[in-house]
Amino acid sequence: MSKNILVMSSSPRVGGNSETLCDQFIRGAEMAGNRVEKIRLKDQKIGFCTGCGVCNDTHKCVQNDDMAQLLEKLVSADVIVIATPVYFYCVSAQLKVMIDRLCPRYTEIADKRFYLIATAAEDAAGTFDGTVAGFRGMLDCLPCAESSGAAWIWEVSSDVVGQHLTLSVCEALRNRHIYQDSHNYNPTQRKGKTGNG
Repeated sequence: MSKNILVMSSSPRVGGNSETLCDQFIRGAEMAGNRVEKIRLKDQKIGFCTGCGVCNDTHKCVQNDDMAQLLEKLVSADVIVIATPVYFYCVSAQLKVMIDRLCPRYTEIADKRFYLIATAAEDAAGTFDGTVAGFRGMLDCLPCAESSGAAWIWEVSSDVVGQHLTLSVCEALRNRHIYQDSHNYNPTQRKGKTGNG
């Protein structure tokens, strides 16, 4: 059965590694006959949540920006794909701002299937822990959210994306399992790098 899939790329870089993997995921989704829309958060005007609490009663944010339309798309989607570079062992700033702005309608983002795509510039054990914790924290707040797959990628190169990850990410979508790419994985102490987008 065809699904309505919303893909959100939170990289500040156009054509960065996490966005490249978004495009591979989209390719797999479309091959499987799904409808897909991709949104770059960097291109959206989304202000910081001010914590005013008005939306607790009105279910509408007082800010007049692009988040209202994005919330509508999130509510309408069957499947939501979130892609982020790992910056300081956490999600991108663009993604965190978007998550905080879910407040007005987060209870309506119910019974959704979620996928996470994350890329990082180092291969240390625990590199993705903070990012995954942030993702799971968001899902814990959404009614009946299902985490169905993840691609956690170290040191992405164009050759790896082209020759190896295309099929793997497509397969993750079809089979709905968690996929971890351990390409060049070598547990070391954290080296303090930030993500490569």
